[in-house]
Amino acid sequence: MRVYIKFLSIIYFKSLLFVFIVMTSLVFILNLLSELEFFKEENIETNFLLFLSILNSPALIFEMLPFILLITVQLFFIKIFENKEIDIFKYSGLKNSSIIKILGILSFITGIFIVTVFYNFSSNLKNIYLEIKSGYTADGKYLAVITKNGLWIKDKLENKIIITNASSINNNFMTKNFITEFDEDYNVIRNIQSDKIDISKKNWKILNARIYNKNQYEDVVVLNLQTNFDVNRIQTLYSNLSALSFFELYELRDNYLRLNYSTTDVDMHLLKLISYPIYLFLISLFSSLIMLNIKQVKGTTFKISIGLFFSVIIYYMNNFSYVLGSTERISLLISILVPLLILGTINSLMLYKVNEK
Repeated sequence: MRVYIKFLSIIYFKSLLFVFIVMTSLVFILNLLSELEFFKEENIETNFLLFLSILNSPALIFEMLPFILLITVQLFFIKIFENKEIDIFKYSGLKNSSIIKILGILSFITGIFIVTVFYNFSSNLKNIYLEIKSGYTADGKYLAVITKNGLWIKDKLENKIIITNASSINNNFMTKNFITEFDEDYNVIRNIQSDKIDISKKNWKILNARIYNKNQYEDVVVLNLQTNFDVNRIQTLYSNLSALSFFELYELRDNYLRLNYSTTDVDMHLLKLISYPIYLFLISLFSSLIMLNIKQVKGTTFKISIGLFFSVIIYYMNNFSYVLGSTERISLLISILVPLLILGTINSLMLYKVNEK
């Protein structure tokens, strides 16, 4: 490895480590405050709150990584500006474009590590966090899970526990259903079998129901069953995809397809993860070009503020495109590519005469 590449890499990773530690500390403190607010009515030990904050922090850090990388690159340039190393490189024949290229490659490699290692690590911790915290929420007694055997719903209403299994969902209807009602001691009250259930409201309409009670059964044309679930709630109960690893996302997608359930959200999440290294690469280039174009401006705080201002704009631009994709106003692939293409175009325009900066 050439000496200057090693030198620049060390500055980059030192800057990244510094920003990562600072951001992690801030996220942890904000998490802790949030947990204190959530458990203010409970008699919870401080160690437990600290543990929950640790579990939830990596997933939030993952969402902030574009900002972290942007600030990292800014600190990188601030250091070489202050030490006049940028001028030494120029006199030695190392162009600004070469420095940007090195930073881009380092950022892309960092992005691959983040997606393949850090994301799976954070998703596992997030999953543990949600499982623990669900026991302290009002929804803790409810459960909706999709498996290879279809949709499973556990519901608790008054003194009854209701477990439902459905093979698929078509619009507002669950098909090929089997429902078991238990008392609080899990003694079977009755079983209900139906090919079609209208779940548009929480008061389900079970069509052509066959009710099994002990050794007897009766057929009912329409049976009403009050639950805590409707189609909208079922769709949102397992929407926290950040708690799933790559393997679990693909498994969930396969299960969605078996259930005839929309895979839009899962596909969107997977595409975002796959394109993440490219996104971080472009963010790194953008930050580099911003710093080179405002090199003569004095004031570190002002330089970082400019970068953060544009990063916020990029963040909302991405979110707007993602919303259009998730609501199927545009295709998922286009919703992912458009922000990248816009950012890439801006970078291309800013590259003009970059070696003269």
